[in-house]
Amino acid sequence: MTENERVHIFISGRVQGVFFRSNTRKKAEKLGLTGWVNNLVDGRVEAIFEGEKEKFEEMLKWLKRGPFLAKVENLEIIQEDYRGEFTDFKIRR
Repeated sequence: MTENERVHIFISGRVQGVFFRSNTRKKAEKLGLTGWVNNLVDGRVEAIFEGEKEKFEEMLKWLKRGPFLAKVENLEIIQEDYRGEFTDFKIRR
């Protein structure tokens, strides 16, 4: 049996206006992760991911570099209790 987890992440750097959210959704869907991603007014991107623990390593590796035009400077990663509240992965705003 696989273990599920939930991770809340704040991504900073050049992460808005570079298709970060849409590419994050595509990658999460490919990995079978659920949750959401959105832009914050301070220029960061915020995301919550839920799913199989072993899928997060690949997601985090991708988030550290982001899409082609992005320049990720920092990831703030917060482990949270798994809730199983999502059925898919959405772009919130």
